[in-house]
Amino acid sequence: MSTQLHLVELASGRVSDVDAVDRVMQAAFEPRYGEAWTRAQCVGILTMPGVWLTLARSAGETVGFALVRAIMDEAELLLIAVDPACRRRGVAGALMRSMLAECRGRGVKRVHLEVRANNPAVALYTAHGFAKAGERRDYYRAKSGEQFDAHTYARDI
Repeated sequence: MSTQLHLVELASGRVSDVDAVDRVMQAAFEPRYGEAWTRAQCVGILTMPGVWLTLARSAGETVGFALVRAIMDEAELLLIAVDPACRRRGVAGALMRSMLAECRGRGVKRVHLEVRANNPAVALYTAHGFAKAGERRDYYRAKSGEQFDAHTYARDI
């Protein structure tokens, strides 16, 4: 991927976009932590009611995505990722703003997310109004068996 980023366009994603999502996810998520979902998990969740996928594209290539699930008046940001070559250029912020606007439009009152403790993405979440709401000790388990705490964050809409 080129490190030059053109104008980013956001678009609704579908199950047929799972290959692009998987490519971004594999590049963006450190394998050591075991946080990336499988293709089957992505396909499975995308077929459920209340789930939506937003793609960030630059020059026709998917460079990021956000996967969200809403149930009644609450939503959960399940996954958000940006290709490492495109980070620090506003892609994640655009995805976050889009996700929050979509939540508002769907009548969501509160959005939740979960993140590995000490994940640099916490800065993105707090910049968009999320605050720590809880902690799950040893929640994530790496392939090596190493365990990591999960922190939950939430924000009202």
